[in-house]
Amino acid sequence: MQAVALTEFGEPEVLSLQELDDPLVGPDTVLVEVRAAGVNPVDYMIRRGYLQGAYPHHMPLIPGWDVAGVVRAAGPAVTGYRPGDEVVGYVRKDHVQNGTYADMVAAPVRTLAHKSRSLDFERAAGIPLAGLTAVQTLHAAGAGRGDIVLVHAASGGVGHLAVQIATAMGASRVIGTASEGNHEFLRELGAEPLTYGERLPERLAELVGGEGKVDVALDFVGGQALADSPSIVRSPERHVSVMDPDTVLSQGGRYVFVHPDSQQLTWLGELADNGQLRVEVQQTFPLEQAAAAHRVLEDGHVRGKLVLTPA
Repeated sequence: MQAVALTEFGEPEVLSLQELDDPLVGPDTVLVEVRAAGVNPVDYMIRRGYLQGAYPHHMPLIPGWDVAGVVRAAGPAVTGYRPGDEVVGYVRKDHVQNGTYADMVAAPVRTLAHKSRSLDFERAAGIPLAGLTAVQTLHAAGAGRGDIVLVHAASGGVGHLAVQIATAMGASRVIGTASEGNHEFLRELGAEPLTYGERLPERLAELVGGEGKVDVALDFVGGQALADSPSIVRSPERHVSVMDPDTVLSQGGRYVFVHPDSQQLTWLGELADNGQLRVEVQQTFPLEQAAAAHRVLEDGHVRGKLVLTPA
């Protein structure tokens, strides 16, 4: 198979298109022909070697945990998928080596769901990691009907989905922080935009009135946003971050590291089919231009998702 892989950690230039052995198909695994692979910040963290303390890493290393594609073969214990099925997956395994930046990937069934009928492969590939992160942070915060939810970095890959999912879960108001250039985009998604930066708690208080606090705060950016979160949420345990576990836990909040969940992936696809979830793809890149996609992502300010497409 063809795959983008690295043999040493470093800058985007360590990524190259290589010819590697086809994946092995285990008893509870399906072989997926990759039609699109989502690009996420964790991918460049892996490329830089930042996750070596969390997972075993093996070279050559193919990055990528998001996939949308077509089942080509299924292991003998697999009952829910058959060749020809269109699937999506958050294919995170217990070690880092055989990712989704490839034309084929072996995916454990626990990581998969059937693809939304209404989304093309590129947009479907933007859902798994980002959508599951949004769902799981909202659940960790106990978000539900009538809540006022604040989403930090609301125009990004996770944030723009979290805005819509919070609405689908019954939030009465969703407020999203973003640069002014993304305010209209947030309005299209149903959020009230708020410019990030200095004096955020004071400006939020002006927007919401009353005691100037929200019920739920979701942090997808860290830094000042995470520092501000305890002061803007009514109950400390209802602010959740994916960025800095030590800090958010010391503040009394919750830390989330997304895990595969087939049922949640299925539900996200249903939201898309019902017109409740729009997946914004800023740009697609051919697989061999994965390094260019990493440069764009690391430069920041991506609206929605970046996606790779094999030839």
